[in-house]
Amino acid sequence: MSIKNIRLEVMQFLEKNVDSFVEQYLIPVEKIWQPSDFLPNSEGDNFFEEVKELREIAKDLPYDFWVTLVGDTITEEALPTYESWLMDVEGIDQVEGNGNGWSKWIRQWTGEENRHGDMLNKYLYLSGRVNMREIEMTTQHLINDGFDIGTGSDPYKNFVYTSFQELATYVSHNRVAQMAKKYGDNKLSKMCKMIAGDEMRHHHAYSEFVSRIFQVDPSEMMLAFQYMMKQKIVMPAHFLRESGQKISTAFEQFSDSAQRIGVYTAHDYVDIMQKLMDKWEIDKITGLTDEAEKARDYLMKLPGRMARISERIVIPQESHIFKWVEPARL
Repeated sequence: MSIKNIRLEVMQFLEKNVDSFVEQYLIPVEKIWQPSDFLPNSEGDNFFEEVKELREIAKDLPYDFWVTLVGDTITEEALPTYESWLMDVEGIDQVEGNGNGWSKWIRQWTGEENRHGDMLNKYLYLSGRVNMREIEMTTQHLINDGFDIGTGSDPYKNFVYTSFQELATYVSHNRVAQMAKKYGDNKLSKMCKMIAGDEMRHHHAYSEFVSRIFQVDPSEMMLAFQYMMKQKIVMPAHFLRESGQKISTAFEQFSDSAQRIGVYTAHDYVDIMQKLMDKWEIDKITGLTDEAEKARDYLMKLPGRMARISERIVIPQESHIFKWVEPARL
């Protein structure tokens, strides 16, 4: 039997538990928070006073903070790309009948994720501190450009990616929440904290999928993990660009801003890698082929090697001036 057929068989085996995954890791629509719970109430008599207060507090947030918040928002708003990518993964079928269990999972995961960009976008709009038209153009470019995360339609590689990426977005949103609170913006802090909570739940789900695969197909799962770590995890917004610019030209400057203020750093990347290895107990997995054993050896040494490399990274001290965030507005 081919590797592809085995992967399909494993996905069908795990699909039997999708309903329990949904129940454990996702929250029903009527019970989960919505963006309007944390934003000024446009139906209320105090709406304009609430907006004025939001705008006053927003004045104290520094430049790199705004750049990072905008980049995080744009990343969240490119959700159509992520859903369409995952729907194309081997074993996920949205066509026959009402689709299989995996397509149900993807749709409900998307429904939760969709609230993140929605809330942050409204906050940015009300703050009056950013150029919304430039942000909107960047978001449209990012959706138009799509992305290539190096996984193809392989479910094993995709679940490694989502396990990593959900934890990375938790780190980023949680740090932004901490910084917003430090600068006195308690409402924004609460918003980002709520988003971070969703991302952590989603991380637990995808990392559980990988754990289950390690139990039934350990060697191929180990090789897929090694493949993704060897080529490195690219961020969902790695094609980020400003209006009139070429694809991917804004991502490095955005990353520099995030690293400069400590929202998401090279050290975090290494830490997430180690957390995944601990979660999946890479050192204890048995029944591996010789090739998979070599992959495990590579993985066990990788965090130390990457940590040494991260020590040598130099971040520019000067902020790149983005069209999204004009200093004169701050």
